[in-house]
Amino acid sequence: MEDAMPQPISHIPYPISHIPSCWLGIHSTTSSVQHLTFMITFLHGKLVETLPTQVVMDVQGVGYEVLIPLSSYDRLPQPGQEVKVLTHLVVREDSHTLYGFMSVAERELFRLLINTVSGIGPKIALNILSGISVVAFRGAVADGDIKLLSQISGVGRKTAERIVVELKDRIGAAGAWEALSAQRALSQADQKVNDAVLALMALGFKQVEAHNSVRKVQSSLGPQATLEDLVRACLKKGA
Repeated sequence: MEDAMPQPISHIPYPISHIPSCWLGIHSTTSSVQHLTFMITFLHGKLVETLPTQVVMDVQGVGYEVLIPLSSYDRLPQPGQEVKVLTHLVVREDSHTLYGFMSVAERELFRLLINTVSGIGPKIALNILSGISVVAFRGAVADGDIKLLSQISGVGRKTAERIVVELKDRIGAAGAWEALSAQRALSQADQKVNDAVLALMALGFKQVEAHNSVRKVQSSLGPQATLEDLVRACLKKGA
């Protein structure tokens, strides 16, 4: 009789907290545990129970408890409906905890915080996501707004200062531009310009340079130009 093929971890038929570490191929070292943190990337199933800080999901007959921020709670459907929740798995010697998010941006910020800023773990990262939107957070970091960040529950002045120091170079001017744009109600044409500017800034353009370049290209190509047309034309012009 042939040996049965091992099942992927996302299909193991019992709660993740009950899976022995030896089954997962991990030992009690930090580096080996870190390799597992991205293995369960989402859950798709029926929403059984919702609280502002956690949900319970039924995925093929298995109940999963997932901790969430308030920003994700606001986007959940009613219990009993199908839902897809993006996840991040944190494995420690005494626990396996799933953190859930309703958007890619939320999960990316959560990972950036716990992997980059010293002294910030999953609990404080969830507090940050619960206390401020992703766009507003990026703008606060880009502007060095210590006062705004320190008002978030669990984030004092020292932590806020560390966040700005350790993330400002990563978020950069694009974060401030994104936050400023979010404060205005943009038309479809302006949104396209805004997205093109952000794309160029991500490619190394300075904010003013990117904005001027997009406006000039838009005037020559006309309002029918797509986002890709604008970015491509700006890159060609700047080459």
